Amino acid sequence: MSFFCQVLLKIKAKIKIFNSTKKLKNQLSVQISKNTILVPWDFTEVTENALSHAIKIAGRIKSTVTLIHIASSKDRVRDFEKLAEEDCNRAFNKFGLKPGFIVKSGSIFSTINDTAVEIEAAMVVMGTHGVKGMQKLTGSWALKIIAGSKIPYIVVQSAPQHDHYKKLVFPVDHKTENKEKLLWVVYLSKFYKLEAELFIPLIQDEDTAKKIQVNLNFTKKYLADNNIEFNVSVAPKKGSFGEQTVEFAHERDADLILIMTTKDIKFIDYLFGPTEQQIIANSAKIPVMCINPRMDLKKIGIYA
Repeated sequence: MSFFCQVLLKIKAKIKIFNSTKKLKNQLSVQISKNTILVPWDFTEVTENALSHAIKIAGRIKSTVTLIHIASSKDRVRDFEKLAEEDCNRAFNKFGLKPGFIVKSGSIFSTINDTAVEIEAAMVVMGTHGVKGMQKLTGSWALKIIAGSKIPYIVVQSAPQHDHYKKLVFPVDHKTENKEKLLWVVYLSKFYKLEAELFIPLIQDEDTAKKIQVNLNFTKKYLADNNIEFNVSVAPKKGSFGEQTVEFAHERDADLILIMTTKDIKFIDYLFGPTEQQIIANSAKIPVMCINPRMDLKKIGIYA
């Protein structure tokens, strides 16, 4: 290939990155409702941890918090409404913010997602006990609900250590959907002074490595254009990117890990394979924000 052709290809690549970032800025404004943060509630310490996180986030984004409990039958709704009201009063005494509450009967996971869309929740903050806890407390549906949701989930395993998100770990791989996570980084940066830790896998396959580099270049430019500080690190070895992401986040004392869920896979065990499950249920108990790919972005060329 001649020198002229090489230069031309580089120019075309830069133009493509510029056009993509322009589309992301001009054609998409993050449609975040500040009405409420939804917290699945089962009257346990696990969900109280989630409430603590939600209240701290709500204080930043000037939102409200709503608890949702799914009763096993319509006959139990009134009883649980009384219990929820008592818990909301206790939360007000403890945190100075009184959550609202919703009690419905139905399938716990489909009803939570349906309600989140119905009330235009900003996000769902869900508490869980790691992998074993997920399986015991919620079964495989816990993972399926996150993957099927149109609204982001923040999954937490313990009470918040502080009231801010500062260090955010942002895994960058070869998937085009990586770009959508940037919308949420920019949104969070309006309320927190973020430092993004970009983490990429060690890949030997040339085609995959090129795709990762394209995503990394796009991410760096987008963050720079939005005045968000970032660092870039490469996984030290080949192997499970999920495990290495968790180790990296722990070493960096990260406050939040931001991931995309896998799309277009029908079987739950594959849908949330080792990478996502290891990150969500990480042993360091770092909160994880889960974003689902939006097909409307693909239609307007954001993923091109």
